[in-house]
Amino acid sequence: MPAQSEQQRKAAAIALSVKKGKKPKSTLRGASKDMYESMTQKQLEDYAKK
Repeated sequence: MPAQSEQQRKAAAIALSVKKGKKPKSTLRGASKDMYESMTQKQLEDYAKK
């Protein structure tokens, strides 16, 4: 299921970057942190799609 808003998509993209090891975990805040902790990489990939 893709994100409902651009903000949700961006939060998912940040969480996905951390899951893949491209960004440090310290970049996570708010929604992206919650997504990182509660969603799988596949779920984040689907959610981050436009």
